[in-house]
Amino acid sequence: MSASTKDGGRGVPPLCVDLDGTLVRTDLLWESLVQMLRRRPLELLRLPLWLARGRARTKEKIADAVQIDASVLPYNAALLERLRDERGRGRRIVLATASHLRPAHAVADHVGLFDEVLATGNGRNLKGSAKRAELVERFGENGFDYAGDSAADLEVWPSARRAIAVDAPSHVLRRLGDGVDDVIRSARRSLPALILSAMRVRQWVKNLLVFVPVVLAHRYLDLEPLSMAALGFLSLSLAASAAYVVNDMLDVEADRHHPDKRRRPFASGELPLQAGFVMAPLLIGASVALTLPLPMAFRGILALYLLTTMLYSFFLKEVALLDVLVLAGLFTVRIIGGASASGVHVSEWLLAFSMFIFLSLAAVKRYAELRRLAGTDSGGVKLKRRGYFKGDEQLILLMGVVSGFMAVLVLALYISSEAVTQLYDRPQLLWFACPLMLYWIGRIWLLAHRGVVTDDPLMFAVRDLTTWLIAGAGSVILLIASRWA
Repeated sequence: MSASTKDGGRGVPPLCVDLDGTLVRTDLLWESLVQMLRRRPLELLRLPLWLARGRARTKEKIADAVQIDASVLPYNAALLERLRDERGRGRRIVLATASHLRPAHAVADHVGLFDEVLATGNGRNLKGSAKRAELVERFGENGFDYAGDSAADLEVWPSARRAIAVDAPSHVLRRLGDGVDDVIRSARRSLPALILSAMRVRQWVKNLLVFVPVVLAHRYLDLEPLSMAALGFLSLSLAASAAYVVNDMLDVEADRHHPDKRRRPFASGELPLQAGFVMAPLLIGASVALTLPLPMAFRGILALYLLTTMLYSFFLKEVALLDVLVLAGLFTVRIIGGASASGVHVSEWLLAFSMFIFLSLAAVKRYAELRRLAGTDSGGVKLKRRGYFKGDEQLILLMGVVSGFMAVLVLALYISSEAVTQLYDRPQLLWFACPLMLYWIGRIWLLAHRGVVTDDPLMFAVRDLTTWLIAGAGSVILLIASRWA
């Protein structure tokens, strides 16, 4: 082997760079598996047969089934800057990865810094000792520098002239010891913070709806239904977190196209996708365990909630109009769940009101996404993993505003009915709640139209002072009108 081959032809050994976890803050194999789970789930049934024929064959079959969008992968900015500097000095740079050739070449073509790509293919899995043998054969012992991150790279670094650890975990750095020549670190959130973010704990506020039947039945001082509703709240919250984890895993590629959602733990690559396959079952198991003291009816509601959210994540969110109906229905399911957990009767008036008000709020969420799309220059654009196109926002606006005002109409009809006298001595005072609701709904939609409400209207409402003032005024009205006031 000539010296020019060993040193890359420029007097400096080539810099060989790992892909998964090093150049990108994710693993392309897990990315591909998630894409298969979303697009071709039945293909995963063949996975054991592929594995029986070896890892290289498995990666080839997976690469045949799905394509990774290299343009939106979470690249390591610090490493890319280093590679640009090295390339600017004329250094030869090689991508050496255990990923399959096809996604590896897609990444190399997008980055545009690599002179050569070495990857899994032709029946050989280029990982660990196999990668080391390939690099030594091409460049010689100590004839290359190597940048990696994982335990598998511990077999490669000893044959490198310089060992570069890129965001390597502490246990890898300990095993590497004094053999590390350079360490590249990028800012990352702590693991507990990432897990809580993936669980979207802040969204648990939506599950406070389970207390609505208890409050409206004026049994908020009764410890038994309140404690049962609290258990229902925790159970639904954990189930919702499991659904969010699954949703964010399936949406990881679409989220990377979104200016805000790309910062989510899975989309950003800060939390490995494989963690989601552990988190989701654990959260569901904990959710089910909390239902043991609750009535069987609540377990049925929980099963319905989980089934619906999973169907939504896989399929229903891509069906225009049906997606907002499902979202609205899930809010109503929370109310029914609270009634079944606490043993409190839920009236048809409440269910009718919730159906219209939450349909309006679900429409706000989708309208905000479409309005942002309307601000782009490209025509005929379709929302990622949604059934809507640019220009559909006016229909959603109309449907949402009408639904919101229909909810106020239901409230007015309830106030005029005989049912209201069972709980209120002064039901005429409840009429003051109608203009409050009209103002709040109209304001939410006005702010959404102005681009102030950009995503989830309920999360906006939690941070909105005007909403709190309206809620406070409404609570005072309900209290004064109540027969226990």
